Amino acid sequence: MIRDRSAKTPANDAPKKVAPAKASFRRERVLIKRGIWPIAGCDEAGRGPLAGPVVAAAVILDPDRIPRGIDDSKRLTAEEREKLFDKICATAQVSVAVASPARIDRDNILRASLWALKRAVVALPEAPKHVFVDGRDRLDTACDCEAVIGGDGIVLSIAAASIVAKVTRDRLMCALAQDCPGYGFEQHKGYGVPEHLDALNRLGPTIHHRSFFAPVAAARAKHMPWTVEPARDLFAVTEIEVQVETTVEIDASAGL
Repeated sequence: MIRDRSAKTPANDAPKKVAPAKASFRRERVLIKRGIWPIAGCDEAGRGPLAGPVVAAAVILDPDRIPRGIDDSKRLTAEEREKLFDKICATAQVSVAVASPARIDRDNILRASLWALKRAVVALPEAPKHVFVDGRDRLDTACDCEAVIGGDGIVLSIAAASIVAKVTRDRLMCALAQDCPGYGFEQHKGYGVPEHLDALNRLGPTIHHRSFFAPVAAARAKHMPWTVEPARDLFAVTEIEVQVETTVEIDASAGL
């Protein structure tokens, strides 16, 4: 007799979701054993929003005083990030750099982010001998730099930097909300949520918005059309005035 085992499988035998491993200090310890120190981790916050700056942070953790609970800032609550921010700043070497919306408009978001990350590394109290950076792009630093995709969830120093960058930027956006009421910066921190898009449509962009991001450009065209340069028609024919000399001297000896 063949029995249907699936019908009697207890509900608690269903596959369980495995929580992602927390960031660890393993990569840093490997370098420390090789005599490489200090080691910095760096990360940024704010590439995606329509408004506000990109904030980059660099952190050199003290191996003997690492606060418990450090992880990718996206896995933590706002309250947890605030507590860890204070602990990290109290026990580690920390620096922060900001790329303004004007720089983002001028350089593009990627270049502005890399500029801020490098500035944060240079601003550390002690020059690192090795740098871990979140993402695909290495930084042009004086020491070795290692790019780690998803590094804020893998490398503890990067995770610490992600917390510092996130908390710093959130505080900046709350401050901007006081100067620009009606946009809800204190809630969405400049990201393109429906409430922010609605405010852009009603009020138009502020000086803190990134001009070349599509929703901002559309709002600017609606509220400030005089600031939008008309697109050039590359196929338009330009009339050119040509002056023709009307007096022509003919040499009679030429035998025409």
